[in-house]
Amino acid sequence: MDRISKLPEALILRILSLLPAQDVVATMFLSKRWQPLWTLVPKLMYDDSYQNIEYRRFSKFVDRSLLLHEAPVVETLNFKLGRNSRAVDIGVWTRTAVKRCVRELIIEIDCSSSTTALILPKSLCTDCTMLVTLTLISVILVDVSSSVSFPSLKGLGLVSVKYPDDEFVKRLLSNCPVLEALAVERNPDENVTIFTIIVPSLKSLFLRESSKCVRNDARGFVIDAPSLEFFDIRDHRSGFCVFENNMPKIIKADVDVLYSHPGKILSSITSVKHLYLCLRNSKDLYPVGSVFHHLVHLKLCTCETEWLNLLMCVLRDSPKLQTLKLEQCHNHMKQTPRQCWLEPNSVPECLLTSLETLEWVNYEGTVEEKEVAAFILRNGSCLKKAFTYLSTCIPVKLWSFSHEGSSNIWLLSQCLIRIFGYVET
Repeated sequence: MDRISKLPEALILRILSLLPAQDVVATMFLSKRWQPLWTLVPKLMYDDSYQNIEYRRFSKFVDRSLLLHEAPVVETLNFKLGRNSRAVDIGVWTRTAVKRCVRELIIEIDCSSSTTALILPKSLCTDCTMLVTLTLISVILVDVSSSVSFPSLKGLGLVSVKYPDDEFVKRLLSNCPVLEALAVERNPDENVTIFTIIVPSLKSLFLRESSKCVRNDARGFVIDAPSLEFFDIRDHRSGFCVFENNMPKIIKADVDVLYSHPGKILSSITSVKHLYLCLRNSKDLYPVGSVFHHLVHLKLCTCETEWLNLLMCVLRDSPKLQTLKLEQCHNHMKQTPRQCWLEPNSVPECLLTSLETLEWVNYEGTVEEKEVAAFILRNGSCLKKAFTYLSTCIPVKLWSFSHEGSSNIWLLSQCLIRIFGYVET
């Protein structure tokens, strides 16, 4: 402890920020050097399950510690609460946090110890004007007569939250004028059908549909975010995701959905540079006429029967592609017939001019996989590296070379025989 006491005060405060608030306050009894330090800690985490303290004592502890806290700015205030939590307490603590200029507020309800979600006070949506980041987990938001206002909010996380209705969600997000990052995991019991996101300033969007949700084709997302740069969606329960406008600034997109028409997403993100795709059981896999002029990195999931067709479409329309990764990310139905390989009449431009790396994860050595590998290796004029990871998770380096036209075809064929037991004639 003497060594820690000699550390700079700023470093000690960072260390204390990692501890539960109960332990932070307890350090005041270590020595005179430590006595005032806890009141300056910029991050406080209150967990009512820690040390099995009864809620009444916990509530008084939070009240008193927040009252005595003297840091000019509270960077993070984190509440992890259980079944005995009360909305009135949250209201008091939130108002205190506002006076302390809190920047990040996290409210998490432990559903495993609670029969009902906690209804948050209306003041949360109207008084926290200084908040920069807000995360709500397993809570209930109620409608407010006055306007929702988060003028400084840049990051928002909504996990298993219940809302009054569709219109409240739309109004909540539209009153976050500088919001840049939004993460949403939808609750199976929420009273929202269409989750509307109209945020001109939004740069990063992370969407998840709970696996507990019942399949509902009328339920989905509507998005209007022209500044979006990063998009990540995994949804196997809802029916749709619609972009009101194209995303001209998109850099990276991860799309893992079980929609009937996922092409509506792809047609809006053609400016993407890094793309992950898993489109499952879909009628309309690929939007006709889409060209990914800026795509350089593609990861494609091979779990579904239509992956071959999707792969060739994207390769055909991605003239600058440099890295291709194929991976079976999910278990596929063994009894479902796999798509047969039909070699295209023309070679995609990216194979001839730009593709440098091929990586194949969970390679099983099926007939169609061997044929696809042979086609890419035979026509990949710029390929420098090719790796495969067998289903046993053992990486095998296929080849590392610099192409010199057709002189390497024989070497490639020998490589295919050695690794795949197959060669194209």
